[in-house]
Amino acid sequence: MSRNINLLLVDDDREIRNLIEIYARNEGYTIFHAQDGLQAIQLVEKHSIDLIILDIMMPNMDGVTACMKIRERKQMPIIILSAKNKDMDKITGLSTGADDYVTKPFNPLELIARIKSQLRRYHSFSSTTKNTDEIEIGELRIKESTHQVFVREQEIAMTRLEFMILHLLAQNRDRVFPIDQIYEAVWKEPSTQTANNTVMVHIRKIREKIEENPRQPRYIKTIWGVGYKIEACS
Repeated sequence: MSRNINLLLVDDDREIRNLIEIYARNEGYTIFHAQDGLQAIQLVEKHSIDLIILDIMMPNMDGVTACMKIRERKQMPIIILSAKNKDMDKITGLSTGADDYVTKPFNPLELIARIKSQLRRYHSFSSTTKNTDEIEIGELRIKESTHQVFVREQEIAMTRLEFMILHLLAQNRDRVFPIDQIYEAVWKEPSTQTANNTVMVHIRKIREKIEENPRQPRYIKTIWGVGYKIEACS
């Protein structure tokens, strides 16, 4: 796991970057450094980055903006590392597409453990979906090429929009998608005041079709105050 893994450390505090690098290099990771969001985006475009550690408060471009811009094109895990520790700060960070949120001061060994966990999930998902258009999660099977959904090998009829929402979540397991992001990704237009109800209605219909008990969903989980996700272990 630790061979040929490239980590990008994005923080305007050199001492924090150096501290993380000491522990990360002990795991065999290759380290790239960036002092702000702009440098981070440039490095992501030039190198094959497997995971990003991203501070929020930085000059030139903050971490929230950088995370959103990176997420427009890349799907590698992003762990926010920030001194901002209020619940709304965490919700904002996760809503921009980050996979995890760690507050400063932090335990370097805990951070390494979180890095390993995110890399396992990311590479496990990549290997299981490589060279196939099918996604399997428990008893749920999604076939992209034919827009078919099966539960316990029984085909489930879905509208185009329902399929697109389900496929978006399943293709990005463990990533929490805010309602606005789901709406813009599926409807291909800017989010509106009615987006919240529109997405919620479609999620409810999907649950009614694929869940044994829609009130206690196995697949599509609600992350209160943030959005929806499908867990890799479902």
